[in-house]
Amino acid sequence: MRAYASGESPQERLELNGPAALSDAELLANILRTGRPKMNIVQVCQQLLNQAGGLPGLLRYDRTDFSRQYGIGPVKSLQLLAFMELARRLIIQSPKVKPLMDSPEKVYNLLQPQMQNLEVEQFRVLCLNRKNRLIQDLAVTSGTATASLVHPREVFRGAIRYGATAIIAVHNHPSGDPAPSAADIAITRQLQKAAKVIQIELLDHIIVGNNAHDPAGKGYYSFGEGGLLDG
Repeated sequence: MRAYASGESPQERLELNGPAALSDAELLANILRTGRPKMNIVQVCQQLLNQAGGLPGLLRYDRTDFSRQYGIGPVKSLQLLAFMELARRLIIQSPKVKPLMDSPEKVYNLLQPQMQNLEVEQFRVLCLNRKNRLIQDLAVTSGTATASLVHPREVFRGAIRYGATAIIAVHNHPSGDPAPSAADIAITRQLQKAAKVIQIELLDHIIVGNNAHDPAGKGYYSFGEGGLLDG
């Protein structure tokens, strides 16, 4: 760990040297500002990064994960949560050509790194434009280890806000087996009915698992491919 000279702080290093000269821990320290007894804020941030496996790991953290770290209380947890959400949105909204979501495999490849190791079910909505290119990836709900409840209004609220013409619903199974449950089939039917009323097309509902626990060996289940979405 780099020792700081008397009077030198991450904020002063940022002002004097610019952001490119700072480490990941120092940049995070500029957001969180203050540390704890026997551990300055840069040490707190470095320990957090070590536990998460670097910045990409922090993108998967939720409020509880952040608050487990010594030196990060409720307020700092919320600050980090907001910062990571901005980072996710920046990645999705970058000026490069938006990814084309025209197959279940592409959806799986996009979200599998984020979702396959989650210990609870998370429901996400991919908002698409008329050419089926991604506008926004929204995390709608996170449930318990056995259930993730979602209401159609939560699914379509973001789609309306971002002007989507179609959506793909996605959620994970913590067990790794992506086979749909009766509850999964029921919520898909509800989403279909709502989609017809709102006139935002439900292109697919995809369940993310992993190859090792999928009897089909794909790691995901697509309601569209399975013929469980009516026309």
